[in-house]
Parts: sequence; C-alpha cells; structure tokens
Amino acid sequence: MNKLFLGALALLPLVVAAQTPSPSSGLTPEKLWQLGRLGEMQVSPDGKTVAYTVTKYSIADNKGNADIWTVPVAGGTPKKLTDTPGSENTLNWRPDGKLTFISGESGTDQLYVMAADGSGKAKLSDFPDQGLSNLKYAPKANFILYTQDVKSSPTTLDMFPDLPKADAKIIDDLNYRHWNVWDDHLASHVFFQPLNADGKPEGYGKDLMPGEKFDSPLMPDGGSEQLAFSPDGYRIAYTSRKLTGKAEAESTNSDIYLYDIHDQKTVNLSEGLGGYDTEPAFSPDGKQVAWLSMATPGFESDRNGIVVYDFVSKKRVDITKGSELSAANVRWSADGKTIYFLSVVTGAEQLFAVPSKGGKIRQITNGAQNYNAFELVGKDQAVANRTTLSAFADIVRLDLKTGRETPLTTINQQELAGIKMGKVEDRRVTTTDGKQMQVYVIYPPDFDPAKKYPTLLYCQGGPQSPITQSQSYRWNFQLMAANGYIVVAPNRRGLPGFGREWNDAISGDWGGQPIRDYLSAIDAVSQEAYVDKDRRGCVGASYGGYSVYYLAGHHEGRFKTFIAHDGLFNLTSWYPSTEEMFFAKHDMGGAPWDAAPNKSYQEFNPQQFVGKWDTPILVITGGKDFRVPEGQAMEAFGTAQLRGIPSRFLYLPNEGHWVLKPQNAILWQRVFFDWLGRTLKPDGQAAK
Repeated sequence: MNKLFLGALALLPLVVAAQTPSPSSGLTPEKLWQLGRLGEMQVSPDGKTVAYTVTKYSIADNKGNADIWTVPVAGGTPKKLTDTPGSENTLNWRPDGKLTFISGESGTDQLYVMAADGSGKAKLSDFPDQGLSNLKYAPKANFILYTQDVKSSPTTLDMFPDLPKADAKIIDDLNYRHWNVWDDHLASHVFFQPLNADGKPEGYGKDLMPGEKFDSPLMPDGGSEQLAFSPDGYRIAYTSRKLTGKAEAESTNSDIYLYDIHDQKTVNLSEGLGGYDTEPAFSPDGKQVAWLSMATPGFESDRNGIVVYDFVSKKRVDITKGSELSAANVRWSADGKTIYFLSVVTGAEQLFAVPSKGGKIRQITNGAQNYNAFELVGKDQAVANRTTLSAFADIVRLDLKTGRETPLTTINQQELAGIKMGKVEDRRVTTTDGKQMQVYVIYPPDFDPAKKYPTLLYCQGGPQSPITQSQSYRWNFQLMAANGYIVVAPNRRGLPGFGREWNDAISGDWGGQPIRDYLSAIDAVSQEAYVDKDRRGCVGASYGGYSVYYLAGHHEGRFKTFIAHDGLFNLTSWYPSTEEMFFAKHDMGGAPWDAAPNKSYQEFNPQQFVGKWDTPILVITGGKDFRVPEGQAMEAFGTAQLRGIPSRFLYLPNEGHWVLKPQNAILWQRVFFDWLGRTLKPDGQAAK
C-alpha cells in the first residue's frame, strides 16, 4: 500500500467533534437551520395583502413549524398571525376577505378561518381519520375541493387476518415503492363538498375517483397546483396518472381530467398527449383551461409547453410551440388575454408573458436572481418568492411592465446580521467541443487573490436540474465558501436554461460530454493563481454522485478527495432496482439485458473503472432512497474498502434522496466538512 493511502487512512479513526462549531462571521450548518423558510403565498381578493407561511425549525426538537404572516402589497410591516404548536398550511382567501387554512393543532388536519388581522379564529371542519389536504375554494365559496387517502388494494393483514404480527409485503407488480415510501395500499383521491352559510363543510364529500387505484395529485411532490375549480365552481380539473404496476413505472403519461359536478361525468382533456400533463388553470371566463405539457412519454425533463384547451372548439394549442423555454407556474391575467409563467434562462429563473392565443413571448424580468413562484396582483403587479445565491427567500413586488422589483419582506434580517457572504462570479468557459458554458464561481468571504485556496468542483444532480440563483440547505455554496473553499459550479451539458439541444444532450451520454464539461470548468478556473491545484476536491449528489464515482476513475490526478451522496455506482444493478423505470430506460438508452445494450452499461458505468481509483472518498446514502437504492452506496464503499482506498460511509437509515431532518442535516454537514478538512486542509484539521 502506498504512503498516500497509509497517511490518509491514519486520519479516519478519529471521531468528528460533537460540539457545536464556534461562532463565526460566515454561515454555519446550525445557522442554516435557524433561518425562516418562506413557503406558500396567497393574495387577498382586494389585492392589498399577501398571506404567506414561514417555517422555523427547532434543532432540539428535530422538526419544523410553519406559521402564517401577512404583509401589505404596497409595503409595510409584516405581521405574524399564528403561533401554534402545529403547522398551518394551504392558505385560501374567501370572497369575504377572511383567510382560511389547514392546521393540525386539534390532532388531525382540519379547516380553520380567521379575519385578515388574525382575530376570530374558528375551526370549520371535523373530518374523521387523517383529515384533509390540498384544499381549494370555488370562486363563490359555495364548494371546496380537497384530497384524502382511500383504500386502493388489500394489505397483507387483509389477506391473512390470523397473522396480525406478520411483518411482510406481498408484491406482484412494479411501482411497489416510490422515492421514499412503500406502497401503503392507499390512493389519494379528489373530493368536493358543499359549504353551508357559516362556511362549514356540509354532508359528506363526493369522491371524484370512486374505485380507482390512482393518485391525484401526482405522488410524491404534487400539491394543490394540480387541482383547479372553474370560475362558476361547477367543474373541477385535476391531474392524475391513471396507470398502475409496470405501466406506471415505465411511463410519465399523466393527464388533465375534467369532472362536471352537474352530470357527475369525467372527461380526459389531454388524451393522446404522451408525457406529463399537469397544473390546470382555468381562464377567467371559464371558456378555456391551460396546463403544462411535456410531449415525450418517459422523458421527465422534457420541455414544458403551455397547452390551452378551448371548451367550444374542443381544440388544444401549445401557445409556446417553437420556443426553447420550459414553463412553470402558469397564471392567467384578469382579462384572459395574457398568460404569465416562469422559466429558467442562463442560470436564473425569470418571469415571462405570452398572449393566451399564442404569439411573441415577452421576458419581463432580468438579472441574477430566481423568481421561484409568483401570484398576480391586479393587472399591473405580481408578488414573487425571490432568491439569489447570496440571499435566502423573501417576497418582492414586481411591476409587470418594467420588471422592477420592490422588497416586501426581510424574513431573516436578524438571523443573518453580521454574516458575510462570498462573492458570486458568473463566468463563461469554453468546452472541449467549442461551446460556451456558464460556470458559477463562489469565493470565500474576505477573499484574498494573493492567497491560495482549496477548491471544490460541484457536480449537479438531476441530471437535468439547473444550477440557478436558488438556495439549498444542504449543498449550500455560501456555507462551503464560509469554510474556506472556492466552489466551481458548472451548468454542464444536460442542465436547462440554455436551449433544448444543451438540455437533451446528456440522455444516453452520461459519461461523455457532461463529464468533459466538468473537467473543462475545473481546469479553466484552476488557471487562476489563487486556486491550489494540490487541494482540489469533487463533490455531488444523485447524478452528481454518479459523476464523482465516474471521475474517480478518470480524473487523472486532478482531485485529492471525493464526496458522493446518493450516487449511481453500478448502472447494471441500478436499472432494475430503481422505481421510475421510465427515467432509467430513457437516460440509459434501454435495459442492460437488451440484445445490443447501450454503451452506458460499459463505457459510462463507474463500476467498470474502479481499478483506477486512487483517491480518498466519502460515500453517503439514505436508507429510504428508492430512486438510487442504498445498495449503490454499499457497492461503492465496499469496493473502496476492498481496494484499500481511504474511505468512509455515512448511512442515514431514515432519510431518502434528500436529508430533511434538522439533526441529520447538521450531522451531514459536520461529516462533510470534517472529511474535506482531513483530506484538503494543509494542517489536517477539520473545518468549522
């Protein structure tokens, strides 16, 4: 065993310090979890007030709690309306100006109402069992729609009632687990229910999907944005993927269904469209409905067009056809002539407008920021959730004509007082095939170009999730910079916002041009005198973790350390063990047992190149990550150990693809920076 291996291995038995890091002028993991996180926003009927939620986390209690705030659209002092042990969510303004919400303070999720100033809070519902979620009001507040879970298939206990302590699952088909949950024999269905004169639900809810095994909204991340009332309140549009088993595992084909309360019939408005169809939104006059639509079945990162369906002509038109933009967050103007939407362009998410009949698309906002969500206010304004790589989410008011923004909240002003942020630089790097690639470079606070700094190449996941002006509470670039690292974050091939050719180029080419793009980025930035070439690391999760494993066998001495979280290590074993088979089939170019298997399984499979591994590696995974099952990390760590590669394995048995519990997240950061400190810092000491 060589001296490098012996020296690095000597570091590993040391235990990561358990004490809280000392205060500093930069971000710390603990500080990240003290910040309030902006949630949903709703504008009052008179357009004067924004209601929103802010979640604060207790590290000691290992959980978060969301409360309701309001702020005047014209500007003013925000006001906190709730302060309860249970979270409030699902905000809705009624026509009478009162605010409704769902809260679990009674033990189950129920509907509450209060005045706009927070007074007069009253409970409106008493739903049995699990309560309700995703509630929306009809425009006249005479109906509500909501979702509840219903029994969809027999459990093992149903089949063998005399064995109540048997702990087993009997599985006959695919899609038996998804992201981080096993099939629980329940399906989320859409219900509607009348309200009485006091605004309380009357009678029993009507299931719009009786006897069906399908979910609405789509699991696991779909919410109330996938459900909509027509302006007259008598039609409900909802999103569902009405497939089961292998068919569901191999297809993205969801549809927009329209239920008529009068005749109790359901029609499929998007029948014949092959990919994801989601997020229906009715025009103000109810004569049309728009939704987001992907054309390609099985391609989860296809372009999201905006389809408009006309109820009179029964025709569908993609009003953004021919555009390179992929839309999100569709909203109709009050006169129905314009549709506003968000789209990622060149590493930032901007607001756009398009005539509802189709035509020239107008970009409203520019600049280095993300508008992550928005709501319209009257005909000339919007309120938006805004972030940058140096600023956490706050609400701003936008002028729809000029794009000018006005801040409305400073949610974390007190918590961030005295915290220094590093400079963010937007560079262009020439790739090996002569393209210009955007690369974000984040520098430590108080950066001194006369010094040399350890530098991290950050590999993004997805593989088609863009690096934008968003904020992550785990892969936080400012936190890495605060610990003394320069961060190089390339928008390599496959990341949206640079045209469809750039976006689609990664499919079937995971280990090709995208990997060369990464090397182009780190090589270009390493030309700077302040980059210490002897202290470079490579880190990433998901496809980024795959990239780490692949580069470990191809980096040609560039890196001194690697960190892979939830990475794909062996594509051959990953394909049949993941859950959304359509993703694997599309991006791998087929199955490994095909008569002529795609080159992905040989040329681009990290497991094939472990003979060239020669660098310390930290492997991290969650036990409930079913997208990239834990076996991938175990294979990688086992291989490193058996080959004598200095390595460590961080296993989080109750986390999925993301680390969501506060104490686990802080532990993650401490192990992350401890590993970097041991393998990159000149004195071998762990960073804060």
